[in-house]
Amino acid sequence: MNALRVWVEGVGLWSPQLADFAALRALLAGAAPAPPPPRPAAATLPPNERRRAPESVLLAVEAAGQAVAMSGHDAAALACVFASSHGDQAITDYMCATLAQAPAELSPTRFHNSVHNAAVGYWTIATGCHAPSTAICAQRASFGAGLLEAAGLALAEQRAVLLVCSDTAGSGPLDEVTRCRQSFGCALVLAPQAGAAALARLDLALQAGAAIDTPLPAPLDDWRAGNPSAASLSLLALLAARGGRCELAAAATLGLRIDMEHVA
Repeated sequence: MNALRVWVEGVGLWSPQLADFAALRALLAGAAPAPPPPRPAAATLPPNERRRAPESVLLAVEAAGQAVAMSGHDAAALACVFASSHGDQAITDYMCATLAQAPAELSPTRFHNSVHNAAVGYWTIATGCHAPSTAICAQRASFGAGLLEAAGLALAEQRAVLLVCSDTAGSGPLDEVTRCRQSFGCALVLAPQAGAAALARLDLALQAGAAIDTPLPAPLDDWRAGNPSAASLSLLALLAARGGRCELAAAATLGLRIDMEHVA
């Protein structure tokens, strides 16, 4: 396929070690960034929604809010793609245990929050967004698949697109399967043309075969191994530094080569 060219206009990031993209830049520059608060702030949500939203929603909304604020776009006008490998593992573990032991005690609120598109639902309602929205899952290739989906949408529709990818830590027996050790969320605002807010240009090209991870400085390699959404660190590290090339998995046997050039 021909390369897909898009521009990055905003970046968001949250993990137990990094409060935002600026913290990642500081870390890669050799500084020690201040630790983030225990839970993502998710200030885009109204207070009542923040109180009842699960961690998976807070994580996705926090990263999304950071990226949109950096881009200068109106969140209500942005098409969006939300990706997650496992959804809310804590709620899935709770539902499985409750259905096995006491089905009548299943919480309607937790059931409501268990669906894979819960985060994009909270986001679009909070921002008044009526633009197209998508929720996708591709296991450990979810970030790469989401990036491909968002770039294709940006170019096909000639509009800016918000991409969000996030996963919370594993819980219960699921942890033995997913081995997702900590929460991680990130977001990008992609545009089909270079504008005043452009940070970098991305050229995306699909290639057959499994993607090869680019080595990352410690502790980023460990974080990438501990959460499927942290596969994005291969790209985020280039954004935080001087550009270059990386590969991401877009499927089990399909790689996505990314060439990045920073906008002067």
